[in-house]
Amino acid sequence: MRHIAITMGCPVGIGPEILIKFFAQAGSFSEYQPVVLGDLGVLRRCANELEIDTEFQSWTPGLLIEAGKIPVLELSSLNVDTLIWGQPTLSTGKAMVAYIEKAVSLITERIFAAMVTCPISKASLNRAGYNFPGHTEMLAALTGSSNYVMMMAGSTLRVTLATIHCPLLEVPARLNKESLATLIQTTDTALRRDFGIPAPRIAVAALNPHAGEAGLFGHEEEDVILPAINAMRAAGILVQGPFPPDTIFFKAAQGMFEAVVCMYHDQGLIPFKLLHFQDGVNVTLGLPIVRTSVDHGTAYDIAGKGLADPASLAAAVELAALIARNRDMFS
Repeated sequence: MRHIAITMGCPVGIGPEILIKFFAQAGSFSEYQPVVLGDLGVLRRCANELEIDTEFQSWTPGLLIEAGKIPVLELSSLNVDTLIWGQPTLSTGKAMVAYIEKAVSLITERIFAAMVTCPISKASLNRAGYNFPGHTEMLAALTGSSNYVMMMAGSTLRVTLATIHCPLLEVPARLNKESLATLIQTTDTALRRDFGIPAPRIAVAALNPHAGEAGLFGHEEEDVILPAINAMRAAGILVQGPFPPDTIFFKAAQGMFEAVVCMYHDQGLIPFKLLHFQDGVNVTLGLPIVRTSVDHGTAYDIAGKGLADPASLAAAVELAALIARNRDMFS
């Protein structure tokens, strides 16, 4: 049996809670056994406070996982008596980074087949001394990847993003033919290799209303987006567009396309989360490792209250296993 690393995320967010609930609902694992990279004391405290009956196992690589127990690779020993749910500290920030770094290292050593990440605090990440806008950029740096792509994946809709964490005002200047063509190509490769779709159909959303209305509402479609699409169609990719953003997501959700390439963060994530708020998965494409993540944040406002839903984590683990399996078959 192979293993999947699940990083605990921020210790005072909802990561510990959704992990415990996920294992409680999942039962046994037949092919890929998840292992938590985190803090055993925090997990035990969370289980006790929420009155969830579960057992943990302190795990190290090579150790047989005991049936019915949550295996935990202990990477921090925070003082749980001083931690307050929803209130991150410098120590919790450094701990969540340690989980991520160790997961990448152990995947590189082939101890793990993939990694699934629970949510982190971007503010805590920066306070801990890591100047990244989020998980995705940090993982790209750790793996030496430059052409990384954020995909949000669900059973009905998949979207990839041309720009991610930047002000909306900067989006037009960040778009160019070369990077869009690479994004389309990376999306196509992932759909074929990771999702097992032999001939994926890709739609590209326009930046401006009505796809620019022949230049009346902007020229990005004619000057940047369409040339990238034409270049990738000439390379044999089944890509169409640019489509008006107010109609393309409906068409994709109806099964006309396997993915939509979007120009900016909220353009793709608003329709995606409308459909997949509970079970959506964040997938980082273009990395040499398999990484999926929950599609929500630390939810500090409900941390420790027993209200967190593990559905996105369950979907992320399932998708990580699928991608790992498909990559093995593809190679």
